[in-house]
Amino acid sequence: MAIVLGAIADDFTGATDLANNLVRSGMRCVQVIGVPAEGLALDDVDAVVVALKSRSCPVAEAVEDSLAALDWLQGQGARQIFFKYCSTFDSTDAGNIGPVAEALMDRLGAAQTVMVPAFPINGRTVYQGHLFVGDRLLNESGMQHHPLNPMHDADLVRVLSRQVMRPVGLAARPMLAQGGEATRRHLAALCEQGIGHVICDTLDERDLEVIADAVVDQPLVTGGSGLGQALPAQYRRRGWLAEVAEPGRLAPAAGGALVLSGSCSRATLGQVAHFLERHPGIALDPLALAEGEAHLQTALAFARERLAGGGPVLVYASADPQRVQAAQVALGTERAGQLVEAALGRLAKAMVEEGVGRLVVAGGETSGAVVSALGIRTLRIGEQIDPGVPWTQAPLFGREAPLSLALKSGNFGGADFFTRAFEVLS
Repeated sequence: MAIVLGAIADDFTGATDLANNLVRSGMRCVQVIGVPAEGLALDDVDAVVVALKSRSCPVAEAVEDSLAALDWLQGQGARQIFFKYCSTFDSTDAGNIGPVAEALMDRLGAAQTVMVPAFPINGRTVYQGHLFVGDRLLNESGMQHHPLNPMHDADLVRVLSRQVMRPVGLAARPMLAQGGEATRRHLAALCEQGIGHVICDTLDERDLEVIADAVVDQPLVTGGSGLGQALPAQYRRRGWLAEVAEPGRLAPAAGGALVLSGSCSRATLGQVAHFLERHPGIALDPLALAEGEAHLQTALAFARERLAGGGPVLVYASADPQRVQAAQVALGTERAGQLVEAALGRLAKAMVEEGVGRLVVAGGETSGAVVSALGIRTLRIGEQIDPGVPWTQAPLFGREAPLSLALKSGNFGGADFFTRAFEVLS
């Protein structure tokens, strides 16, 4: 059976974020890690999200990987393609959001696509083309200090125009207030003027519903996961999607509980602090990791000992911007990140082999390293922990029970996320 929606996500947690909203809106969803080498059994699946690691890689590599994902999804019969990026639109002036979107448009023969990064329930909104995080412009929200893709401009029309060849336009809030049909006509008029990319204002869930109504028949849509929660209702109205009871049902969870955190976002730093007030944890230092194996072995021993006591344990490389910058100066930005990712990936593999069955991972790059280290290729999407973050389950070779896994984007989740995640699962 052909799938309704095929999505291409530029990182692992972003993929899970989108998949979570699709499940919550009634779609049975599988997330695949990278482009599968062959077809999957999709008899009970409505949507597939392909998770790439293309947000911060060279532009040409991001385009190549995204086109390979598109080809595979078209082979599964996907009715609509969704290019998913972060709700903070973070990339460099060279890309990768714009170049990937244009490459997908060219392959699909699409004259226009929309850009809808907003996720209002998580405080990401767009007004007059400017992206806000809570009540702050993007470039005043902390994203100006992002270690890989610092964002210094909140005007998305201007940001995107530096990345693309096609002209960029705006679907402003007064137009959306007129409803889906009026917005559809506005998009068509912009297309006749040669506007290939349209930034969409979005202040609330109603705006997302209007946009979904206006673009459901377009071959390609792009944005954050907020749009993903609005599209399934449009698919049902067209008879493409049936009602399904419990689309996020997973098998019972079992095994030890471990948290691995590599994100340095403000939200994650608060979650680390909250967890450490209640449960044990140990910090990883990139400078110490660079000196050899001893630091990692100490962390492994700490985790083993505390996990034997039965409670959740945290291993984290999350640190404030000053400490992150000091490590990057000493080691180089790329090497500092690679050392942390490799260490957390090795920790995950060792601990899962020794019985951890419930694993929370914070940070997109960290999540990519962990799922790669574990050899995970598919994730079944379950119930939500916090907006944008569900539990998932992955079959692992040699294990009877699946691994329960939560992949959290750095900026997502409440202060108690790490502790509450295991309560939700139980």
